[in-house]
Amino acid sequence: MSFSIATWNINSVRLRMPLVERLLTEYAPDVLCLQETKCPDDQFPSAAFRKIGYEHIAIHGQKGYHGVATVARRPLEIVEKRRFCEIDDSRHLSVRFDAGGKKVVLHNFYVPAGGDEPDVEINPKFRHKLGFVSEMNAIRADHDENSASVLVGDLNIAPLEHDVWSHKQLLNVVSHTPVETENFEAMRKAGEWVDLMRLNVPDDQKIYTWWSYRAKDWEISNRGRRLDHVWSSANLAPRLTGIDILSAARGWERPSDHVPVIARFDLD
Repeated sequence: MSFSIATWNINSVRLRMPLVERLLTEYAPDVLCLQETKCPDDQFPSAAFRKIGYEHIAIHGQKGYHGVATVARRPLEIVEKRRFCEIDDSRHLSVRFDAGGKKVVLHNFYVPAGGDEPDVEINPKFRHKLGFVSEMNAIRADHDENSASVLVGDLNIAPLEHDVWSHKQLLNVVSHTPVETENFEAMRKAGEWVDLMRLNVPDDQKIYTWWSYRAKDWEISNRGRRLDHVWSSANLAPRLTGIDILSAARGWERPSDHVPVIARFDLD
Protein backbone atom coordinates (compact mmCIF):
# COMPACT_ATOMS: atom_id res chain seq x y z
CA MET A 1 0.00 0.00 0.00
CA SER A 2 1.36 3.38 -1.01
CA PHE A 3 1.05 5.98 1.74
CA SER A 4 2.24 9.60 1.87
CA ILE A 5 2.65 12.38 4.43
CA ALA A 6 3.22 16.01 3.46
CA THR A 7 4.48 18.85 5.65
CA TRP A 8 4.34 22.56 4.85
CA ASN A 9 4.78 25.83 6.71
CA ILE A 10 1.99 27.64 4.93
CA ASN A 11 2.41 31.06 6.60
CA SER A 12 -1.34 31.67 7.03
CA VAL A 13 -3.71 28.91 5.95
CA ARG A 14 -6.59 31.27 5.20
CA LEU A 15 -4.48 33.57 3.04
CA ARG A 16 -2.93 30.67 1.12
CA MET A 17 -5.81 28.21 0.98
CA PRO A 18 -5.73 28.26 -2.86
CA LEU A 19 -2.15 27.00 -2.71
CA VAL A 20 -3.10 24.28 -0.24
CA GLU A 21 -5.94 23.21 -2.52
CA ARG A 22 -3.49 23.07 -5.42
CA LEU A 23 -1.12 20.87 -3.44
CA LEU A 24 -3.86 18.48 -2.35
CA THR A 25 -5.40 18.28 -5.80
CA GLU A 26 -2.15 17.78 -7.71
CA TYR A 27 -0.24 15.58 -5.25
CA ALA A 28 -2.97 14.05 -3.06
CA PRO A 29 -0.97 13.13 0.05
CA ASP A 30 -2.85 10.91 2.48
CA VAL A 31 -1.99 13.24 5.36
CA LEU A 32 -0.97 16.91 5.34
CA CYS A 33 0.67 18.66 8.29
CA LEU A 34 0.60 22.45 8.23
CA GLN A 35 2.55 24.89 10.37
CA GLU A 36 2.14 28.60 11.03
CA THR A 37 -1.57 28.41 10.27
CA LYS A 38 -2.11 31.75 12.06
CA CYS A 39 -5.76 31.32 12.95
CA PRO A 40 -7.83 30.21 15.93
CA ASP A 41 -9.52 26.82 15.74
CA ASP A 42 -12.99 28.24 15.12
CA GLN A 43 -11.77 30.11 12.04
CA PHE A 44 -9.87 27.24 10.43
CA PRO A 45 -11.16 26.65 6.86
CA SER A 46 -12.36 23.11 7.58
CA ALA A 47 -15.11 23.21 4.96
CA ALA A 48 -12.61 23.84 2.17
CA PHE A 49 -10.61 20.77 3.21
CA ARG A 50 -13.66 18.56 3.48
CA LYS A 51 -14.83 19.66 0.05
CA ILE A 52 -11.72 18.14 -1.55
CA GLY A 53 -11.82 14.93 0.46
CA TYR A 54 -9.84 15.72 3.60
CA GLU A 55 -12.63 15.10 6.07
CA HIS A 56 -10.51 14.33 9.13
CA ILE A 57 -9.05 17.44 10.74
CA ALA A 58 -7.04 18.07 13.90
CA ILE A 59 -6.18 21.66 14.84
CA HIS A 60 -4.09 23.45 17.44
CA GLY A 61 -4.33 27.12 16.55
CA GLN A 62 -4.28 30.60 18.00
CA LYS A 63 -5.08 34.06 16.73
CA GLY A 64 -2.49 35.70 14.49
CA TYR A 65 0.55 33.57 15.31
CA HIS A 66 1.97 30.05 15.17
CA GLY A 67 -0.55 27.21 14.90
CA VAL A 68 -0.39 23.67 13.54
CA ALA A 69 -2.99 21.49 11.83
CA THR A 70 -3.12 17.96 10.48
CA VAL A 71 -5.68 16.93 7.87
CA ALA A 72 -6.23 13.50 6.36
CA ARG A 73 -8.32 11.33 4.14
CA ARG A 74 -8.53 8.72 6.90
CA PRO A 75 -9.65 8.92 10.53
CA LEU A 76 -7.36 10.71 12.99
CA GLU A 77 -7.30 10.45 16.76
CA ILE A 78 -5.83 13.42 18.60
CA VAL A 79 -3.16 12.22 21.04
CA GLU A 80 -1.74 15.42 22.50
CA LYS A 81 -1.32 19.17 22.16
CA ARG A 82 1.87 19.55 24.16
CA ARG A 83 2.90 22.74 25.93
CA PHE A 84 6.57 23.69 25.75
CA CYS A 85 8.64 26.00 27.93
CA GLU A 86 5.59 26.88 30.06
CA ILE A 87 4.33 29.06 27.19
CA ASP A 88 0.86 28.70 25.72
CA ASP A 89 1.92 28.76 22.07
CA SER A 90 0.26 26.42 19.57
CA ARG A 91 3.39 24.67 18.31
CA HIS A 92 2.72 20.94 18.62
CA LEU A 93 0.02 18.46 17.73
CA SER A 94 0.19 14.68 17.69
CA VAL A 95 -2.37 12.35 16.16
CA ARG A 96 -2.73 8.60 15.70
CA PHE A 97 -3.99 6.79 12.62
CA ASP A 98 -3.93 3.33 11.06
CA ALA A 99 -1.66 2.63 8.09
CA GLY A 100 -0.22 -0.61 6.80
CA GLY A 101 -1.44 -2.58 9.78
CA LYS A 102 0.26 -0.25 12.25
CA LYS A 103 -0.87 2.41 14.66
CA VAL A 104 1.17 5.44 13.60
CA VAL A 105 1.70 8.41 15.91
CA LEU A 106 2.42 11.56 13.91
CA HIS A 107 3.95 14.63 15.58
CA ASN A 108 3.49 17.99 13.84
CA PHE A 109 5.90 20.69 15.10
CA TYR A 110 6.52 24.37 14.63
CA VAL A 111 9.75 25.17 16.48
CA PRO A 112 10.38 28.83 17.43
CA ALA A 113 12.48 30.72 14.88
CA GLY A 114 14.68 32.23 17.59
CA GLY A 115 14.94 35.88 16.61
CA ASP A 116 17.99 37.48 15.03
CA GLU A 117 20.77 37.39 17.65
CA PRO A 118 22.21 33.99 18.59
CA ASP A 119 22.85 35.05 22.19
CA VAL A 120 20.65 33.90 25.06
CA GLU A 121 21.81 36.80 27.24
CA ILE A 122 20.36 39.49 24.99
CA ASN A 123 17.76 37.56 22.99
CA PRO A 124 14.96 35.82 24.92
CA LYS A 125 13.61 34.37 21.66
CA PHE A 126 16.85 32.47 21.16
CA ARG A 127 16.74 31.22 24.76
CA HIS A 128 13.17 30.05 24.11
CA LYS A 129 14.24 28.18 20.98
CA LEU A 130 17.06 26.33 22.72
CA GLY A 131 14.77 25.46 25.61
CA PHE A 132 12.11 24.19 23.22
CA VAL A 133 14.56 21.90 21.43
CA SER A 134 15.79 20.63 24.79
CA GLU A 135 12.26 19.71 25.81
CA MET A 136 11.80 17.86 22.50
CA ASN A 137 14.08 15.19 23.99
CA ALA A 138 10.91 13.87 25.63
CA ILE A 139 9.44 13.04 22.20
CA ARG A 140 10.71 9.58 21.32
CA ALA A 141 10.43 7.48 18.17
CA ASP A 142 8.34 4.82 19.91
CA HIS A 143 7.65 1.71 17.88
CA ASP A 144 7.10 -2.03 17.96
CA GLU A 145 5.77 -4.58 15.51
CA ASN A 146 2.32 -3.00 15.67
CA SER A 147 3.19 0.69 15.92
CA ALA A 148 5.43 3.40 14.49
CA SER A 149 6.19 7.10 14.90
CA VAL A 150 6.71 10.02 12.51
CA LEU A 151 7.79 13.58 13.33
CA VAL A 152 7.48 16.37 10.78
CA GLY A 153 7.36 20.12 10.63
CA ASP A 154 9.13 23.42 10.41
CA LEU A 155 11.87 22.77 12.94
CA ASN A 156 13.66 26.02 12.07
CA ILE A 157 17.14 24.51 12.24
CA ALA A 158 19.34 23.48 9.30
CA PRO A 159 21.59 20.97 11.05
CA LEU A 160 24.12 19.86 8.43
CA GLU A 161 26.77 21.72 6.45
CA HIS A 162 24.94 21.27 3.16
CA ASP A 163 21.54 22.11 4.57
CA VAL A 164 22.42 25.77 3.94
CA TRP A 165 23.73 27.66 0.95
CA SER A 166 26.94 28.68 2.76
CA HIS A 167 28.05 26.88 5.90
CA LYS A 168 30.81 29.40 6.66
CA GLN A 169 28.65 32.49 6.18
CA LEU A 170 25.77 31.15 8.25
CA LEU A 171 27.67 29.79 11.25
CA ASN A 172 26.65 32.84 13.27
CA VAL A 173 23.16 33.11 11.80
CA VAL A 174 20.20 31.81 13.77
CA SER A 175 19.08 28.40 12.40
CA HIS A 176 22.64 27.18 11.70
CA THR A 177 24.71 28.14 14.74
CA PRO A 178 26.70 25.32 16.36
CA VAL A 179 24.71 25.46 19.61
CA GLU A 180 21.51 24.92 17.63
CA THR A 181 22.74 22.27 15.23
CA GLU A 182 24.62 20.24 17.84
CA ASN A 183 21.73 20.20 20.32
CA PHE A 184 19.27 19.47 17.52
CA GLU A 185 21.17 16.46 16.21
CA ALA A 186 21.81 15.19 19.75
CA MET A 187 18.07 15.40 20.42
CA ARG A 188 17.19 13.58 17.20
CA LYS A 189 19.65 10.77 17.86
CA ALA A 190 18.70 10.43 21.53
CA GLY A 191 15.07 10.02 20.47
CA GLU A 192 16.15 7.37 17.92
CA TRP A 193 14.64 9.33 15.06
CA VAL A 194 15.74 8.63 11.48
CA ASP A 195 16.26 11.69 9.27
CA LEU A 196 14.34 10.46 6.23
CA MET A 197 15.30 13.38 4.00
CA ARG A 198 18.95 12.38 4.31
CA LEU A 199 18.35 8.62 4.28
CA ASN A 200 19.12 8.29 0.56
CA VAL A 201 20.76 11.66 -0.05
CA PRO A 202 24.49 12.06 0.74
CA ASP A 203 25.41 14.64 3.36
CA ASP A 204 27.46 16.57 0.79
CA GLN A 205 24.41 17.16 -1.44
CA LYS A 206 22.48 20.40 -0.93
CA ILE A 207 18.88 20.18 0.29
CA TYR A 208 16.73 23.28 0.82
CA THR A 209 13.09 23.78 1.82
CA TRP A 210 13.10 27.53 2.54
CA TRP A 211 14.13 30.65 0.61
CA SER A 212 13.86 34.11 2.15
CA TYR A 213 11.23 36.58 0.99
CA ARG A 214 14.05 39.12 0.90
CA ALA A 215 15.54 37.42 -2.16
CA LYS A 216 13.68 38.67 -5.22
CA ASP A 217 15.63 36.26 -7.43
CA TRP A 218 15.38 33.34 -4.98
CA GLU A 219 15.63 30.70 -7.72
CA ILE A 220 18.71 32.22 -9.36
CA SER A 221 20.60 33.01 -6.15
CA ASN A 222 19.38 29.76 -4.52
CA ARG A 223 20.36 30.84 -1.02
CA GLY A 224 18.20 28.28 0.73
CA ARG A 225 18.12 26.35 3.97
CA ARG A 226 16.64 23.00 5.02
CA LEU A 227 14.39 24.08 7.86
CA ASP A 228 11.62 21.54 7.31
CA HIS A 229 12.11 17.93 8.33
CA VAL A 230 10.62 14.45 8.17
CA TRP A 231 11.74 11.88 10.74
CA SER A 232 10.50 8.40 11.55
CA SER A 233 11.03 5.49 13.88
CA ALA A 234 13.50 2.91 12.65
CA ASN A 235 10.83 0.43 11.54
CA LEU A 236 9.41 2.85 8.94
CA ALA A 237 12.73 3.86 7.37
CA PRO A 238 13.04 0.71 5.20
CA ARG A 239 9.54 1.43 3.90
CA LEU A 240 10.42 4.86 2.55
CA THR A 241 10.10 4.96 -1.23
CA GLY A 242 10.87 8.61 -1.81
CA ILE A 243 10.98 12.21 -0.65
CA ASP A 244 9.60 14.98 -2.85
CA ILE A 245 10.67 18.57 -2.14
CA LEU A 246 8.31 20.73 -4.18
CA SER A 247 10.69 23.60 -4.83
CA ALA A 248 8.50 24.95 -7.63
CA ALA A 249 5.90 25.92 -5.02
CA ARG A 250 8.18 28.74 -3.91
CA GLY A 251 7.32 30.35 -7.24
CA TRP A 252 3.54 29.96 -6.95
CA GLU A 253 1.42 33.09 -6.66
CA ARG A 254 1.70 34.73 -3.20
CA PRO A 255 3.81 31.82 -1.94
CA SER A 256 4.98 30.78 1.47
CA ASP A 257 8.74 31.08 1.94
CA HIS A 258 8.73 27.34 2.73
CA VAL A 259 7.86 24.61 0.25
CA PRO A 260 5.99 21.33 0.80
CA VAL A 261 7.88 18.14 1.51
CA ILE A 262 6.19 14.80 0.82
CA ALA A 263 7.41 11.47 2.19
CA ARG A 264 6.16 8.35 0.45
CA PHE A 265 6.05 4.87 1.96
CA ASP A 266 5.25 1.35 0.80
CA LEU A 267 3.33 -0.23 3.68
CA ASP A 268 2.11 -3.83 3.63
